[in-house]
Amino acid sequence: MYNDESMNPAVSLPIYKKGKEILDVVMSICDLFPEEDEHLQFLKDQLIADAATLTVKVAGAEAAGLYDLKMENATIIRKAARDLMVQYHSLKFHGFEHTDYYIIVRDLIEEYRLLFIDWVAGFDKWDYIIDRWGLFNPPGVGPFDKDPDEGLPFDFDEDDL
Repeated sequence: MYNDESMNPAVSLPIYKKGKEILDVVMSICDLFPEEDEHLQFLKDQLIADAATLTVKVAGAEAAGLYDLKMENATIIRKAARDLMVQYHSLKFHGFEHTDYYIIVRDLIEEYRLLFIDWVAGFDKWDYIIDRWGLFNPPGVGPFDKDPDEGLPFDFDEDDL
């Protein structure tokens, strides 16, 4: 039998669940957009993509393991969440009559942000490869540091142990 949690343990995380809640609310609000309004239909695609990013990238980060890959996913999540926060103004500008509902999304994103802080703080800073671009290294590791694994033999026999 198919079980989301056994297939992807990330779905049991509070941050994932909150992201799913945000996606559900965003989709419900987008259902209120008039079909004939091209601007709102364009915004709908952006809103749903950003809201979906909140769960997809959490799952990706959890599967990745390495610190730099987790941080890369966290950065994408942060951008999507911030984009969702400011879309209230776009909805208002384009005349969406139910912008008050979008305040719910903004409140949920604030709850998500707090979960995000705890989630990122839990990343294993010792499970990394050096990010030579210098963006996603753990504290104290720089892009020009010597790789601690450099020179280690990876093709050893059990007898070498």
